[in-house]
Amino acid sequence: MRKKPIISTLATLVCLTLAGCGNDGSTANGKVRAVSDIKASGELRVLMRNAPTIYYLDKYNHPAGPEYQMAEAFAEHLGVKLVVVLEETINDTLTALKAGKADMAASGLTITDQRKSQFLFTKQIESVTEQLVCRRGGNVAKSLEQLSKVSIEVVTGSSYEETLETLKLSNPQLSWKSNTQTGTEALLQKVWNSKIDCTIADSTIVDVNRRFMPELIVLLDVSKPKSQAWMMPNSGKSLKSEADTWLNSSAGKAIAKTVHNRYYSYIEQFDFVDIRTLTKRIEDRLPKYESIFAKAAKTHNIDESLMAAQAYQESHWDAQAKSPTGVRGIMMLTQNTAKSLGVKDRLNPKEAIPAGALYLDQMREKFDEAIPEPDRTYMALAAYNIGRAHMHDAQTLARKLGKDPKKWSDLREVLPMLSDKRYYKDLKYGYARGLEPVRYVQRIRNYEDIIKEYDN
Repeated sequence: MRKKPIISTLATLVCLTLAGCGNDGSTANGKVRAVSDIKASGELRVLMRNAPTIYYLDKYNHPAGPEYQMAEAFAEHLGVKLVVVLEETINDTLTALKAGKADMAASGLTITDQRKSQFLFTKQIESVTEQLVCRRGGNVAKSLEQLSKVSIEVVTGSSYEETLETLKLSNPQLSWKSNTQTGTEALLQKVWNSKIDCTIADSTIVDVNRRFMPELIVLLDVSKPKSQAWMMPNSGKSLKSEADTWLNSSAGKAIAKTVHNRYYSYIEQFDFVDIRTLTKRIEDRLPKYESIFAKAAKTHNIDESLMAAQAYQESHWDAQAKSPTGVRGIMMLTQNTAKSLGVKDRLNPKEAIPAGALYLDQMREKFDEAIPEPDRTYMALAAYNIGRAHMHDAQTLARKLGKDPKKWSDLREVLPMLSDKRYYKDLKYGYARGLEPVRYVQRIRNYEDIIKEYDN
């Protein structure tokens, strides 16, 4: 039987990781546990961080993320429950592992010489290349020799620091700032907001985040491909051996392939589509669905052009669209959502479009009627994308910051903060990729304007 994972966060009663677990948060009084001890306890304790390439709660409040899914499968292989122990930063993760607060770390950790002197690593989980990321139109470096001419900020304790130290040997003028309080995703946002010139990030992190910050550009690779793997204490040899055996097995390889396909291989499909493509599809695709959009929009008091724009954002008006994550159809509905809305065939636009309109209307009904339009609809669109729970957190945070939780303009500023540990650690539903719904709503609004222009 599949073991239900346990998440050690402030949101559960199982284990308050950040405040301590049991007496000291350790796995066995700070001692490294052998595989036999782990099996006897019924739990595999794994250190992770909130990040889209590691672990997060999706819009249905279900645990997700590539490291999470891999670790969950390994725990199932061992016949135990997965207990996720959340730490804030890379340094916190390394410290916690040394202190015996978990059996291993699965947190997007790159194998480096410095880390190998202190920890054991499994075989490769993912291959990444460290990349210099700057903002289009900003101050950039187009070669390693020009790195000293831009402001660079990286995460403290990251492999990027080791890379920069190596590069500094041949470029003594090179300097950078190490940030002890945040993660790579937040630094990418600082670059996108023109607060710093550049940062360094793993290629996987860059690929995921550029979908929502398209002005970010990769100037150059600052490293050769590197391996990321699970990390154990030096005395955790039995767990490393068990993990390596599983990762090398047909079952382990199958899970790794599935995870990679779900979180990385399809990303190009969701890149920003240029206006030329949109206008072409207004002519050759939209006419097939216009009457369905019109009827569904009228039924639920939604602007017809906005309804069409949302469907374009979801699927580019492809009734057969599907993704490795399980969403399908012109409105990209999950199986569970479709079932709850009475949809028998997600690939049938005559069912999917009215269901999408109904779902958007349901999201809108969850917000205070006193919220004026179009703000209420924009909030509903954001909830359609990220989930109502995280929107609740955004409104809570807005109040704390003295902003208006009934104004989309204020929530648009607050939502990206849901990926900043200074804010999400005190929120009910924790980390969220808050920039994603901001981009989602903005794109829909842009598409809506173009669609309306063609209708005139």
